[in-house]
Amino acid sequence: MLKLLGAVLVILAGTLAGFQLARQYADRPRNIRGLIAALQRLETEIMYSYTPLPEALRRIGQQSREPLKGFFVTVAEEMSTPHDRSAEEAFRLAMDAHWRVTAMKAAEKEILRQLSCTLGTSDRSNQSNHIALALQQLKQEETVAREDQGKYEKMSKSLGLLLGALIVILIF
Repeated sequence: MLKLLGAVLVILAGTLAGFQLARQYADRPRNIRGLIAALQRLETEIMYSYTPLPEALRRIGQQSREPLKGFFVTVAEEMSTPHDRSAEEAFRLAMDAHWRVTAMKAAEKEILRQLSCTLGTSDRSNQSNHIALALQQLKQEETVAREDQGKYEKMSKSLGLLLGALIVILIF
């Protein structure tokens, strides 16, 4: 009886691990789409509303869903008084604090890092050009993420169950 309970727990653990991995594949395109929407709002705030960058980032954070909400609010707080950090520094600190809770990968992090180097340091049109470039790169990453989701999401679920079953077979 105890062996049966152990076998069920091992299979359950493997299945849950597979479902967790599959959820990451499903969340990545969703997170990238949210980031694209947030950057489009940032471009609008910069170009048409003439909103200062920390205030624009705060508004975007309030309009976004988690995990991007916390990210943008942290960037805005780091850029505001009493910290008064540059955009590059604020983005780096926010990425260090919030990136691990997103499903995004290093490619998206690098795109944001490159964008942060130009935010607040040039005129509106130049910032708009850099945001447009970041948006284009993020759209390409979203396409890749959707392809990965199609390839690996279902496989991860099945592999988790099968790995749990294999462990049970090897142990018992």
